[in-house]
Amino acid sequence: MSGFEVPDYTQAISQFVVDSPTSYHAAQAVAARLEKRGFKAVDETVAWDSSIPARGYVIRDGAIAAWCLPSAPSERTGFRIVGAHTDSPALKLKPQGAIVREGWEMINAEIYGGALENSWLDREVGLAGRLTTYDGAVHLVRTGPIARTAQVAPHLDRSAHENLHLDRQAHMLPLTALAGEAVSCHDIENYLCEQAGISPDQLAFHDVFTYLVQPPSVFGLHQEFLASSRLDNLSSVHAGLVALENLAGTETDAAVFVAFDHEEVGSGTRSGAGGPFLQDVLHGLAAVMGFVGDGERALLARSSCISADAGHSVHPNYGQLHDPQVRPLINHGPLLKINARQRYATDAVGGAIWKRACKAAGVPTQDFVSNNSVPCGTTIGPITASRLGITTVDVGIALLSMHSAREMCGVEDGPYLARALHAYWAEN
Repeated sequence: MSGFEVPDYTQAISQFVVDSPTSYHAAQAVAARLEKRGFKAVDETVAWDSSIPARGYVIRDGAIAAWCLPSAPSERTGFRIVGAHTDSPALKLKPQGAIVREGWEMINAEIYGGALENSWLDREVGLAGRLTTYDGAVHLVRTGPIARTAQVAPHLDRSAHENLHLDRQAHMLPLTALAGEAVSCHDIENYLCEQAGISPDQLAFHDVFTYLVQPPSVFGLHQEFLASSRLDNLSSVHAGLVALENLAGTETDAAVFVAFDHEEVGSGTRSGAGGPFLQDVLHGLAAVMGFVGDGERALLARSSCISADAGHSVHPNYGQLHDPQVRPLINHGPLLKINARQRYATDAVGGAIWKRACKAAGVPTQDFVSNNSVPCGTTIGPITASRLGITTVDVGIALLSMHSAREMCGVEDGPYLARALHAYWAEN
């Protein structure tokens, strides 16, 4: 097996983050790595038949699903699914993306997801995403550092020391230039078209986001931490990718890896966990393996899913916000996420699946539960379980500063998670 050692893994996930400023780029980055391991692209717009490769993948917008099928499916075959998501909080470009204020040209944008808004202040950002032209073609685009949301100086607003209030319309728009004499509301779109090599009159629409241009960095007294944008949830996408890469040549159950888009805004899209993407893929793969009608229902009943999404380490400055007994820490192993209200899908059956995988991999694991007085987030896990009726368990590595423009994790936890996911897929 390769890619599981901490130095190699840290370098690889750092490059993966750099290559994946948006969900669309992340899906392409996953595909590029899988291609090198012999996975073949499949077109979801044509009927799937027996010619579908045993190791393949399909991309839908900013989501990707990949699989390794057994050579001889049997009545014991089930899907073993690992799910994650490719999107992260950011600012999303609105149509007519340039706006002028006080002699400055600004980017007209809105908040995507539950961003920790103050973390986007005073950071240089680029724009990245996809442009569509009138012929239906999709063009991925990314710029270098072109914008910054500047914070007000305390000399001008003394209350900022006591209670920082950020109005999303008034205070969160990034500045990108001094306004010239003839600023067009389409200046930003025109610049993006230039970067993508298309004519502005060809542009039909866009999905474009800010991204932090600062690269990931290892830090700490013992170099034990990684600071990076988009660890929620590229940390899980990368762990699943490394685990899948290492399945080459291994006879497995029907292993499926899916990285959805739009988790940060509720998953209710055609490429989100609330949409039909995974169900469509599983239905096609079931037919290819010969499971149709009630055979497909039974196949799903034999299946399971690990929903991998980042969780919380206990915070040294806010210990009162965590459960008084269960205190997970960075670099102590991935989390098993549990919630009585099923905000996480973990139950006793799914928990056993996870613990068995960790034991087989020789990986430590920790429990995570919320303080009863603090609201609990949720993941793709409950959505997947309720859509498909598959036993699902929620896990993920521990972070600090989740939803910040720059989060942090431990350098050991990513390899731990990748090893556990590999064991889940490879275990007989």
